Amino acid sequence: MTEDDVVTDSQDEELLTIGAFAARARLSAKALRLYDRLGLLAPAYVDEASGYRHYRADQVERARLVALLRQLDMPLARIAEVVDADGAEAADRLAAYWADVEARVAGQRTLAAYLRGRLSGRSSEMYGKFVVETVDVPRQVVITESRHTLAHELPAWIGASLGRLEEAAGECGGVVAAPFVVYHSEVSMESDGPVEACVPVADEAAARAWAEAAGRAGQARVRVEPARRLAYTRITKAQVTHPQILAAFEAVEEWVTAQGLSYDGPCREVYFADWAAAGAEDPVCDVAFPVVEASGVR
Repeated sequence: MTEDDVVTDSQDEELLTIGAFAARARLSAKALRLYDRLGLLAPAYVDEASGYRHYRADQVERARLVALLRQLDMPLARIAEVVDADGAEAADRLAAYWADVEARVAGQRTLAAYLRGRLSGRSSEMYGKFVVETVDVPRQVVITESRHTLAHELPAWIGASLGRLEEAAGECGGVVAAPFVVYHSEVSMESDGPVEACVPVADEAAARAWAEAAGRAGQARVRVEPARRLAYTRITKAQVTHPQILAAFEAVEEWVTAQGLSYDGPCREVYFADWAAAGAEDPVCDVAFPVVEASGVR
């Protein structure tokens, strides 16, 4: 190291030029400028006249840590959270991020397998795993909540909204049939529905009084679901996860087409089991489409 590689700041602390610091941190000067611009590693001192950047030797560890975290594709905000934390807290934040990554990759791996089946022409093989039947459902009074939501937000919202509605059902004569969720438009990573959570209740007048009193800024509703015939397939708790549930929906759609039926409303998921108590292979949900004969006769 030459004398040109070191300067002294106002506290008589030796500072490294960006070139010397880059060599010690085993990074490029370009990377250091980027880290500064991103707010992840600011120079200890910048010469006002020349604009040259200088660093303290004890910043080397942070520079190397930032570089390694960027190799994990960690978002900048989370990198800042890790490098600004101490010891065990920093390790915990990294562990939490990596758990999220592994969960996302596991979902993507499953989706890739599903797509391989579709692209290789094995769709009929996948659909053949589902038994499709029909059931006639009588007119129902339902209390509902609706929301625009993306796919990754959907499971938490379904659980929370159905929980609220089932609790409210006590004021509406009680729950009289399985809760269900109606998809009024596509829900994906790009499309946000809307989705409607519905709980059938016994007392329409009490339900309307509840909705008027507890309207939750317009989210709470009461409506009458007409009598319908549903084409459905029953799936397990494990199959409710994405993308397995897509194959179930598509299996019902294929069956509806093969039977020459017409759709009579948006698709839905009917949750008839205790979700918390169910095991992965226990049936918990019917994936269903309202249908009519092609002539329009139910």
